Amino acid sequence: MPIRQLPEDLINRIAAGEVVERPASVVKELVENAIDAGASRIVVTTAAGGKGLVRIEDDGHGMDRADLVLSVERHATSKLSEDELDDIRTLGFRGEALASIGSVAELSIASRTAEAESGLRIDVRNGVRAGPVPQAMNRGTIVEVKNLFAKVPARLKFLKSDRAEAGAITDVVKRLAMANPSVHFVLNGSDRTASNWPAVTGTGALQARLGQVIGDDFARNAVTLATSRHGVDVAGLAGLPTYTRANSLSQFYFVNGRSVKDKVLVGAVRAAYADYVFRDRFPVVALYIAIDPGEVDVNVHPAKAELRFRDAGAVRSAVIRAIGEALAAAGFKASGTVAEDVLGAFTAPAYAAPSPTPAPAYRADAMAPFAGYERVGAGSGNSFAPDFGQAAMDGLNEPSARVEAEAAPALMDYPLGTARAQMFDNFIIAQNGEGLLLVDQHAAHERLVYERFKAQLASGPVASQAQLIPLVVELPEEDCARLEEAAEELERFGLYLERFGPRAVAVRETPALLGNSDIDGLVRDVADGLAEWESIAAVSDRMEAIIARMACHGSVRSGRRLRVDEMNALLRDMEATPHSGQCIHGRPTYVELKKKDIERLFGRSR
Repeated sequence: MPIRQLPEDLINRIAAGEVVERPASVVKELVENAIDAGASRIVVTTAAGGKGLVRIEDDGHGMDRADLVLSVERHATSKLSEDELDDIRTLGFRGEALASIGSVAELSIASRTAEAESGLRIDVRNGVRAGPVPQAMNRGTIVEVKNLFAKVPARLKFLKSDRAEAGAITDVVKRLAMANPSVHFVLNGSDRTASNWPAVTGTGALQARLGQVIGDDFARNAVTLATSRHGVDVAGLAGLPTYTRANSLSQFYFVNGRSVKDKVLVGAVRAAYADYVFRDRFPVVALYIAIDPGEVDVNVHPAKAELRFRDAGAVRSAVIRAIGEALAAAGFKASGTVAEDVLGAFTAPAYAAPSPTPAPAYRADAMAPFAGYERVGAGSGNSFAPDFGQAAMDGLNEPSARVEAEAAPALMDYPLGTARAQMFDNFIIAQNGEGLLLVDQHAAHERLVYERFKAQLASGPVASQAQLIPLVVELPEEDCARLEEAAEELERFGLYLERFGPRAVAVRETPALLGNSDIDGLVRDVADGLAEWESIAAVSDRMEAIIARMACHGSVRSGRRLRVDEMNALLRDMEATPHSGQCIHGRPTYVELKKKDIERLFGRSR
């Protein structure tokens, strides 16, 4: 078959296959055009999930007759002044969208400039243009797209239900609204519930818009990002580690005002939260990157949904640093949703009130159910064995037993308050000026030890303490071989061991931070990790995992009874340690119930 030139209509339909994937693609292209036109208010109306109607109305600068006619031609654009693709500063620039849409739908464009006495309208029906003709309208542009893919049934049958397509449009408009806080967005139609996001400007505009679109709950449980590194500016909000979702749909990425999907940014966020969230949980983030347009290629995808950074490492580093600094500044703060979950557990299911019955006579065993509670006070006789090692409790013993003699109101000024009791030998009950706190002593101290480990390792090898008599740990021969191979690298973590026969290793020194920890369990855990990673080279790469295993063995164990001064020392240390609001496994270390929440449980209201 000889080579031939394809007809213009077929070329446009082929291009439409790349640019116009679904109704949401049409909305994205048209709204981006409105934003580029300087619109301050954009109204999006849809019907039948966008398959029946997509209508975009804006108050931008509009088009005159010449621009209106040229706008529906292929590769016609007003957004490249020098034919230079290395300096893209607009959202739309390829010049394909309107021509492609007009080849697979009924397209109508009406526009008016500020200087014109009236507007003009042009129609394109499946590639055939008519007009322009006069039309009465205000300044701006109105674009209507009807019966999308009606003449291309093969494409139409692959579209999803009206509800699914309407949802995809909502997601697109949400992202565009998040990227442009100064623009008023209205989304309505017969196939949806209307949304209205008024423009916000000035200080806090970005946070206010994210509150409008994602919800105030996210804004309350997020930290602000604001840093610059290697020519990369990073802004936005990042959710606290205890504020997560089951999927990544609540992660939003913007580069120079463009909503994108990029593996570099996804990987950077995952790395930034690696210490703080469960592997199957996803943090909520809205990340805004500003970078020299010459350092990023936005022309690698027809729909401009993907991009490529010239220096991906610099971008990754800037994002990790921005999130890390923001989370560190948040300190021990945990998300309020943890308390809401607790309140939900208290209030559901609802039980009918029992019928009044005579008060039972007092029995000696009536207090048996409360045997797991320990009162905290000046006369408390709490004790436990074995005692904390001096190194493991370094920093926890600063407020000594004199705390019991101090006035309670002084301690209640602290964010985590003062310890009132220990429950089930694992949970500290504390009170501050605003409410009640429940602290998981093991999870909290686990995070404290982990952060100290990281700090020591950053400044050099972890300090170790020698065992009076080397501890011999019996292990399978293959585990002994892995530990022997990794011995030199493990010394950086303060763990010194050597082979002791074919099926044992002798531990000579252990990290000082761990005190008298479960050395046998620690060595076995490290051996299991080496077996999982399959390579000695992975020891350095898995540094955090090794430290986490060690921290778990060096922390206050569940089941230990603590004195009041030890509980308060733990609370003070949490307040001074970044990320102490969640343990190294991503679980919250404490729950705070405000006074009003507790009153609500008992039906009180003021």
